[in-house]
Amino acid sequence: MKNDTADKSGKTTTRETEEWRRVGRQLSFALYGAASRLIRLHRPFLEPLGLTYPQFLVMLTLYDNTPRTVGDLGLELGMDNGTLTPLLKRLESAGLVTRTRDARDERRVLIDLTTAGEALREAACSIPEKIETPACRLCNLSNKDLAEFRDTLNGLGRPSSAQAPNSTADEHAWPEATDCVTGLQQKDERDDDKTIDS
Repeated sequence: MKNDTADKSGKTTTRETEEWRRVGRQLSFALYGAASRLIRLHRPFLEPLGLTYPQFLVMLTLYDNTPRTVGDLGLELGMDNGTLTPLLKRLESAGLVTRTRDARDERRVLIDLTTAGEALREAACSIPEKIETPACRLCNLSNKDLAEFRDTLNGLGRPSSAQAPNSTADEHAWPEATDCVTGLQQKDERDDDKTIDS
C-alpha cells in the first residue's frame, strides 16, 4: 500500500493524486452525468411533439425571434454548422421550419417557423418549467439557487459569449465541455435515427 508523501515544494501526496484521478472526482464526469439525466427527463415531453432534445433547443430559440440566420442560431446554441445543419434539415422535413436564401444576401440562409411549428409553441415552451420544478425539489434548490447554478454552468461552458461557438479559444479553454455537449447532441440524434428505422 502506498503511503502519503510530501516534498519540500509542497507537491500533492501520492494518495491525494490517485484520489483525484478517480472518475467520480472528475468535474467532466459530473457534468456529463447531470446533462445525460436532464436530457432523459425531457424525452417523455418531447416524444409526443416528435422532437429530439437538440431539435427542441432549436425550436425554443426560434420562438424567441424569427427569422434567424443559421449563423445566429449556431452562435446562440453553441452549435457548429456540422451539428446544426442536419437538425434544421430534419425539422424542415417534418414541416416545422423553412429554410430560404436571404434575398438581400444569398450567402445567408434564413430559418423561419411554419404554421405547424408555431402550433407547438405552447407545448414546447411549457417543458422547461416541468423539468426545472422537480429538479429544484430533487436537489433542494430555490429558484434563485437554480438561476445562479445555471449562470455558473454557462460561464463554464461559454467563457466568452462574444466568441463564436466553434472558435479555437473556446475549444482550447474548455475542450471537455465542448466535446460533452456535442457528443450528447449527436448521440440523441443517433438514438432518433434508430427509432425511425425501427
